[in-house]
Amino acid sequence: MSRTRHDSKGRRLVISVLIAEDMHLVRGAVAALLSAERDIEVVGEAGHGDEVVPECLRHRPDVALIDIGLPGTDGLTAAREIGRRLPSCRTVILTGLATPSALRAALDAGVHGFIVKDSPAEQLAECVRRVAAGERVVDPELAVAALNARSNPLTERELEVLEAAAEGAPVGEIATRLSLSGGTVRNHLARILTKVGARTRVEAVRVAWESGWLRSDDLAGREPVRRRSSG
Repeated sequence: MSRTRHDSKGRRLVISVLIAEDMHLVRGAVAALLSAERDIEVVGEAGHGDEVVPECLRHRPDVALIDIGLPGTDGLTAAREIGRRLPSCRTVILTGLATPSALRAALDAGVHGFIVKDSPAEQLAECVRRVAAGERVVDPELAVAALNARSNPLTERELEVLEAAAEGAPVGEIATRLSLSGGTVRNHLARILTKVGARTRVEAVRVAWESGWLRSDDLAGREPVRRRSSG
């Protein structure tokens, strides 16, 4: 049964929330944590990026919690579309790894909050309350880091090469995956080392990973690995 209530002036007393997260266990845990709060009601869930906007239009929540790395329509694109089509719904981005570049991208998308998935339950609930009240909620230290972060000097193709290298792929495999010649891959890697000031491929991956230039949700929870073989 819905717990949504209003005061004598028609103001909502219970905050309605939609959770968009593709990992069932994480989505269920977040829903359980928020449902335990007397002033928060989970009114909808989405497990795929393409479902987020339709579900928000259907349930019209006060706040949408959206995983940044959803399959299909990514979380930032979904948040931007919600802002355009349902401006009454405020958006909070959930991420497994908070990086300055991810925060900048989220703020550029017009989100109202940014929080990591392993935040304490009370912190998540408080974030929802503050965002629903009209505030923008971002960790102060991460905000400062975003302002001071080094800009990404790599091209899109160089990022693709480095992301493949981060997975431990040798030159030949990277070349096949990206439809490039081995020589072109080596040239890209040489330029990457120069641009980021690294001496080795592993060091370049680490610099890019720590700076938030690589796709953080793909690398969240694991360190960059050494290549599997020379090439």
